[in-house]
Amino acid sequence: MKRERLKIVRCAIYTRKSTDIGLEQEFNSLDAQREAGEAFIASQRHEGWECIETRYDDGGFSGGNLERPAMKRLMEDIEAGKIDCVVVYKVDRLSRSLMDFSRLMETFDKYEVAFVSVTQQFNTASSMGRLILNVLLSFAQFEREMISERTRDKIAATRRKGKWCGGIPILGYTVEDTKLIVMPHEAERIRQLFDIYLQTRSLIDTAKEANERGWRTKQWTTKKGNIRGGVEFNKNRIHQLLTNVTYLGKLTYKDEVHEGQHQAIVDTETFDRVARSLKRNGTTSMMQASTKFDGMLRGILRCVGCNRIMLHTSTGRGPKRYRYYVCSKADKQGYEACDSPSIPAGQIEDFVVRELRTIAADDELIRDIYDRAHEQSREKVTDQHNEMNLLQERIRNDYKELNHFATNKASVDHIAAVQERITDNEQRYNSLKLLVDQHRDETISYVEIRDALHQFDEMWDAMSRKERCRLIELIIQTVNFDAAAGTIDILFQTTGIKTLCPDFNLLETAQ
Repeated sequence: MKRERLKIVRCAIYTRKSTDIGLEQEFNSLDAQREAGEAFIASQRHEGWECIETRYDDGGFSGGNLERPAMKRLMEDIEAGKIDCVVVYKVDRLSRSLMDFSRLMETFDKYEVAFVSVTQQFNTASSMGRLILNVLLSFAQFEREMISERTRDKIAATRRKGKWCGGIPILGYTVEDTKLIVMPHEAERIRQLFDIYLQTRSLIDTAKEANERGWRTKQWTTKKGNIRGGVEFNKNRIHQLLTNVTYLGKLTYKDEVHEGQHQAIVDTETFDRVARSLKRNGTTSMMQASTKFDGMLRGILRCVGCNRIMLHTSTGRGPKRYRYYVCSKADKQGYEACDSPSIPAGQIEDFVVRELRTIAADDELIRDIYDRAHEQSREKVTDQHNEMNLLQERIRNDYKELNHFATNKASVDHIAAVQERITDNEQRYNSLKLLVDQHRDETISYVEIRDALHQFDEMWDAMSRKERCRLIELIIQTVNFDAAAGTIDILFQTTGIKTLCPDFNLLETAQ
């Protein structure tokens, strides 16, 4: 009678340590984790378990994400069919994120790879093992979120007591021992800016006067040695300064305003007079005028000379209104800042529509659009990949900085800033990844572009103004207005063109 041959189970040991402290030692934490894994595998030799020689050690990498070199090699070897079982010392060595861990388990299941935790004595081969695993990981993620919440609560409590707890330095003050201290020469400049605005009643004129006097925004040096600020004033920067309640001796936390522990620079009467003037003459009325007369090219039209978006607005008295687009640089810094600060809205909109009608009737032009669209798409995906690589590096460096805080003191605002930066970068990375993943589904053929644009004439004549604005937004990515060259360049939104297929009811979408 032949004995059935025991199936060999190829086991990989994964180890991780959040900081790189102590890794230079002859026998470090990673070695200890691997030794425990080897001992466990040896105890299962009767089941055919064998430890592979390849090491998967991540020293100095957080478990909050999967951007780790050894983890990537481990996953590549799993997909290549080189591993049957992954062994770790503890669950959190593999991941501290429930979402990341779920993805790992999906990959393990796909390639029929078991997962074993040495100290917690379970594996994913059984349903009970899976349940316990998810419970343990949930607590690990809960602990991490609690740390973030405590940090945010401490910042909120500090602000409510009127104490400065970090942020962008403010013109007029310096920070000493977490307290705002008035800088006399900057404070006098702040008071003069308030006076200049009360004289001119214009944000642009106030910015011009400040720049002519050689004044600049607050300049400071980051802990990494990078210089920030120290730039010219514009309309928005003046508005932010004139509405900053810090100059009244107060501090804000979200929508709350609290008495601060620092000295005021501007008196309440002056601050209130400026606030009333801003309410009468500020950006609110401009925004109301812009939304009342919807601009067909709003958010699409750009000034090539300044490389700025052109804003849609209107002017006039009484019922008679005149719509136009103004370069955002001219809007902030004055009309002399741009060679072509404004253009009548009706004129540019009619030109774009005429061009669309011409293109829709010319198959050769449609072919050109198709070629340009695909070239733009390739460039866009390349840019997204490059940005994702940059974000990965930033996230990795920020996690290293957080791990460094575990053994070195750091201010609450510094820790909070790093955590907020990680969150923002991870959200941006995930958004880019989703865009790249969807790119294959968004490709559009020449026939689709031709058939969609051939419908343009018929659809346009039957639409209301609101529906026309929606259509332009769907099919046009950018309209570049070059006043110096006297040209207008239209870049198409190919994913929007795809929605103009015969089966798509655009009129319902526009409503």
